[in-house]
Parts: sequence; structure tokens; C-alpha cells
Amino acid sequence: MPATSKLSLAFVLAALTAAAQTPAPVAHPTYPTGPTTPLGAQIATLLADPAAHDHWGIAVTTLDGTPIYGHDEGEYFRPASNNKIFTTAAAMALLKPDSTVTTNVTFFKPSADGTSQGDITLTGAGDANISGQEFPYKTSADRRAEGTTAPPPADPLQYLDEFAANVAKAGVHRIQGDVIGSDAAWTYEPYPEAWGIDDMTWGYGAPISALSIVDNQLDLTVTPATMPGALATASVIPDTGYYQLSVDVKTVPANTHADVEIDRQPGSKLVRIYGTVAEGEPYKTEIAINDPAEFAAQALKLKLQQHDIEVTGVARAQHRPPTDTEGFFRESHEPLDLTIGSNSGSYCLDTCPLKLSHISPTLAEDVKLTLKLSQNLHAELLLQRLGAKFGDPAPTSKSTTAQGARVVRQFLLNAGLDGDDFIFFDGSGMSSHDLVAPRAAVRLLAYATTQPWFAAWKTGLPIGGEDGTLRSRFPVAPLKDHVFAKTGTLGESRALSGYVDCASGKQVIFSIMVDDHSPGTSADRITMDKIVAAIAAAE
Repeated sequence: MPATSKLSLAFVLAALTAAAQTPAPVAHPTYPTGPTTPLGAQIATLLADPAAHDHWGIAVTTLDGTPIYGHDEGEYFRPASNNKIFTTAAAMALLKPDSTVTTNVTFFKPSADGTSQGDITLTGAGDANISGQEFPYKTSADRRAEGTTAPPPADPLQYLDEFAANVAKAGVHRIQGDVIGSDAAWTYEPYPEAWGIDDMTWGYGAPISALSIVDNQLDLTVTPATMPGALATASVIPDTGYYQLSVDVKTVPANTHADVEIDRQPGSKLVRIYGTVAEGEPYKTEIAINDPAEFAAQALKLKLQQHDIEVTGVARAQHRPPTDTEGFFRESHEPLDLTIGSNSGSYCLDTCPLKLSHISPTLAEDVKLTLKLSQNLHAELLLQRLGAKFGDPAPTSKSTTAQGARVVRQFLLNAGLDGDDFIFFDGSGMSSHDLVAPRAAVRLLAYATTQPWFAAWKTGLPIGGEDGTLRSRFPVAPLKDHVFAKTGTLGESRALSGYVDCASGKQVIFSIMVDDHSPGTSADRITMDKIVAAIAAAE
């Protein structure tokens, strides 16, 4: 066949594939709006309050998606952590609830004197729970129901300690090489587009890496002195010596207003801690680890040494930066056949005859933790796993983040959502570029009820007055234990989407999003909760 004919055929096949993956335009049902119904009248009154003069979007439907009420339901809003319902639903559907990932340590067989010639490599593939976290994850409500209490904190580096112990059992007494932390299974993109630079210091803004240890954050405690005027001390857990702490915090009398400030410049390992802390009132927070793969290598080296294994080299990271120049938006919007994928997984760069492995908890277990706690890093790792498994079959140059967003987008299109109703640049909602119409959220929530993974997925949604990020909201009847929804807060944006049990005995779906509320106030949250109460009472 002539070359031109081959090219024409390839073009036709590509066009047919793209057409097959691009659903027909979505017909949107009409949402009753305004004060024409009892529910609409109540909501109109709530939104007329001067304290609620923000930009509101509301969609309410039955479980099968039939509209009950709408207010600007087709307009864009920043979803904040409501993004996580889209990411986790795609993960449950595509990766499957029982799926796991494996973290490997590879090293060379020791000689007669116990020397392993060459580097030892810790290779990540997206396990979000290499930490002291207990699984299955249990909320306080779970523990009350079973009559148990939370166990004492586990060693956050327990799995690295197990790796080191097993290296020692293999007869290794000396490693003639470096300790490498490799996250090269994915492209190294620690921060998605439009994450706030001021978030990078804190645990909730921890960088993303295929090799993630202890949620890529350290628990920081500033302990006041025993007398006012004296300097406080600071410590981190786990302490591997990764950061240098510069502490200039003075102790003030008990019950006195105190402020602790923390500063770490991007890329720096110097953490400045200054301000005041009240006597008898330690200050606690989480700070992000600058380079998770490097930290993991350092932590493994420390554990090897604790097991009497000498390491001659250094601890260092191994990254694979993206080289694709296509651009995030274009790459993430390309049609995709979700029945195929590369599944890049973890790998060893050299011939490594000895391998130790650690298997993660199931995806369903991690999704429950992710939704209950609104854990940003875990959601981002799910997005990366989706991109690595179902994205471009030649991922060596493609952005794993963009491929993950592409997979989520195609999943949502296949589920019947309108592609013009959502734009995602990350998996957690930390990006200010993320945009969602409330009608897209309720459409996904309705779709989820028809899926085999729904029951397991819904158990992860926070429960009003009970657990997760809704523990202190809806604390009394009739809403306590009857609101199952994902929260979201980002700057002056807030969202709440999920299911609510109504006075009639039926359950309905709702999505409430608000932008541009007044900084430093909770008036929008109060109004939002009143709207949920109105929905429950009216329906």
C-alpha cells in the first residue's frame, strides 16, 4: 500500500476512535428555580440575607437525577475539595476497590563478607499509606460501634524499618553505594498548576511523588518553656535530620494570646519558627517535606544504620521530569479509550537480583480515609495512578498529572456528564484553575448510585455530626447522621455535595457551591447548612 494511503487510513481510524470516545452533546433537564416552590421560597429567603451576598450555585435532584431545584446550577464554581468526589469515583470505577500497589526495595546480593556492591533503591508506585496509619481506617463512630479505642501511635517509619530488617536478614552488613529514593515510575510534578505558593509550607500542601512516606509531612510541635519569657523548643516526628529548625519562640503566660509563625522558602531545608507560645499550651501543626523521594531515601538509610548496616554512599532522589510540550489543558482534554492503558507501575533501573516488597491497603480503604479527612495528597496519588495506568501508552514524556486529569475527564464523559461543566487541573481541588458546575456534581452523584462500587464509596463520605470533616456540622436531629457529603474550602470558595435523608423518608442529592464570600467569615457556611436543612424539611 502506498505511504499516502497508509497515512489516510491511519487518519480515518484515528478520527473514528476519537468520535467513538466523544459522547454526544448532553441534554440538560430544566431545574425549577426561584421562589415558585416551597423549597425555592425558603432558599430565596436565605440567599437574600445580606450575610449571604456571595455567588451561589445550587442543584438538588432525586436519586435518579430528576431535578428538584436549581440556582445558577450550570455556572462555574471552584469546587475546592469537592473535586475529590470526581477523582475517587473514577478511581473506584477504573482501578477497582480491591486494587493495591507495591513498593519495592532492590539491592545486590551480598558477598561472603556481607558487602552489597551497588546502590540500594526504594521504588514507589503511588502507595499513599507508607506510614503509621492503621487500616482498615476507622472513624470515632466506627470505634464506638465496636467498643474499641484507638491504638497507640505506631512508628511512622515502620515499613522502612521492616525493609531494613529484611535487608539485614539477607546477610547484608555493608552497602557499597548510595540509598536511592526513586519516584521515576511517574513524571515528577510535585505541584499541579495554580497551587498557592503559600500552601507549600504546610502538610495539606505537601508535594506529590510516586514515592510518598508519612503523607509527605512531618508533625511539628513547639513546646513552651516552664516559665514565661524563656524560649520554647521545637521538634518534628519522624525526626531524620531532614530539616534544620531555627527556633525563636518566646513563652508567654498561660491563657495569653499567642502566635507561632513558620517560614520555609521553596526548596530550602531551613525552617524558621518564630513568635510566641502560651505556657502549658504546645503548638502543633504539620509541615510539608520538600522532596519526598529524597526524604524516603534518607529515612531508609537511617533505618539501615539502626540495623547495623553500614552505608558508604549518600541518600538521594531519582526523578523523571516530564518533557512533553503539548500543554496541560490540551493534553488533558484529548479523547481517550479507557479500555487500554500503559500501567507503567514501578520498576528497577538496573539488574537487581534481590527484591523486597510491601503491598498497600486496598484502594477502597484509602478512598475512605481520603474522603473522610479530605486528604489532598492521597487524592493526587489516585489521579497519578489513573494517569499511569490508563493514560498515554508512551508515558515517558507525557505529564502523568495531565494524563490523570484526562482519564478522569473521559470517565466523566462516559458517565454522561457534560464536558463543558467541569475543568480539572489536579485531583484534590487545591488548584484555583479547577471549575465545576453544581449540576455536574449531582449528575455524578446520581450516576454513582447505579454502580457496583457505590456502597463502598459512599461509606467514605463524611457523616453530619458524626465524623470526618462534617463532625462538627449538623450536630443535632433531624440532620445528625443523615447528611452524607463532601466538604470543600479553598480561599473564598466553599462547597458541599452529597446525599441527605429528608422528612418524607426519601433521600435526595444536592450540591451547593459558593464563590467570593467575605474573607475570614463563616456566614456562607452557616447559610449553606441552613439550605441543607431546608432541603431535608421540604422533600
